[in-house]
Amino acid sequence: MANHSNLTVAHLAKSFAGLKAVDDVSLTLTTGEILGLIGPNGSGKTTLINIVTGLLPASAGSVQIDGREVCGLPAHKVAHAGLARTFQTIRLFKELTCLQNVEVGAVGAGVPRRQAERLASQLLEEVGLGAHAGKLARSLTFGDQRRLEIGRALAASPKFLLLDEPAAGLNEAETNALLTFLAPLPAAKSIGILVVDHDMRLMMNLCDRLHVLNYGRTIADGSPEEVRADPAVIAAYLGSSAA
Repeated sequence: MANHSNLTVAHLAKSFAGLKAVDDVSLTLTTGEILGLIGPNGSGKTTLINIVTGLLPASAGSVQIDGREVCGLPAHKVAHAGLARTFQTIRLFKELTCLQNVEVGAVGAGVPRRQAERLASQLLEEVGLGAHAGKLARSLTFGDQRRLEIGRALAASPKFLLLDEPAAGLNEAETNALLTFLAPLPAAKSIGILVVDHDMRLMMNLCDRLHVLNYGRTIADGSPEEVRADPAVIAAYLGSSAA
């Protein structure tokens, strides 16, 4: 297997008009693992992902992929350095077919057109949408649109995949299917996944480690079992019923 790659976030900070949305956050993600980012609404999770993927400039700190600084690079250069992401609000090309959506992701990452079509076809099979290749993206169920978006992100052959609320809007059956789909990806693709979601059952079952933010600061980091039992996390986020 290929050598592991590392995504290293060090002392990251972001202020908006004096409010510290992200306050001295450090975390690491290695290919082959799934790291969950959790915390109450407004705790800085999406802001952190937006900085890491180049959509927002940091006020301070560092983001490195295998020792290469990517903090401050424009989003497309961060993507070329090995980071792909999905968004809380699904951003598909609704009037293109499923195959074309994934193809666009591959071509955008520099894959030649003919090769992109083959890759897209293969990825659709892998995400369980092979039978829908010729269907328009807008005709898919919400759960399948999520899968298509992840397939498109994988078309860039990233080292790291950042998922912002992939279970948002999904019912329990769709969330279970998402869990079954995501869990083997790091080993199969040699990628690391950073996932933000409020569905604690999904996160506890999916993630190898959890990183907890509150008011922009890290309040816990560890295995799901350790985090679930952490008094600071229970007080800030989970409530006593989750213990």
